[in-house]
Amino acid sequence: MKNIANCKPSEFLKQTVKIRKYVADWLTVTKILELRKNNSELKQGATVYEQAQTNLYAMLDSVMEDNADKTLGLLALLNFVEPENVDDHTVAEYLGSIGEMLSCPEVLSFFTSLVQLAKPIISKQLKQ
Repeated sequence: MKNIANCKPSEFLKQTVKIRKYVADWLTVTKILELRKNNSELKQGATVYEQAQTNLYAMLDSVMEDNADKTLGLLALLNFVEPENVDDHTVAEYLGSIGEMLSCPEVLSFFTSLVQLAKPIISKQLKQ
C-alpha cells in the first residue's frame, strides 16, 4: 500500500500539504489538544497519572468514537486514499502501512519538525 513513507518525492510534498490542511480541521473537530491538557477534573487526592489516563481515554473516545469518520479520513490520506474511499482497503492493510510509516525515521523526523514549527499556532489556538 502506498503511503507517505514509500511514495515518490513528487507525490510526497503535495500529499503532506493535503494532510496538513486536513489535520488542522481534525484538531479542531476532535478537540484533542484541549482534552490532552484538561486538568479541570483533577479530583482531590488524584494523581497526575490518573488525570493523564482520564485525558487519554477522552482523546481516544473523541478520535475513535465521536469523530471516527474524520480519523479514518486522516488515515486514508496518509495512504494516498481519498477519505470517502477509506473502506476500499482492509484494516490489515492500514495497520501494516501505519507500522511502515512509524518505523521510518525520516517520516517521523519530518512530522516532528512540522509540529515544532506549528507550536506557536497550536498554543494560540489553545488560548482562544
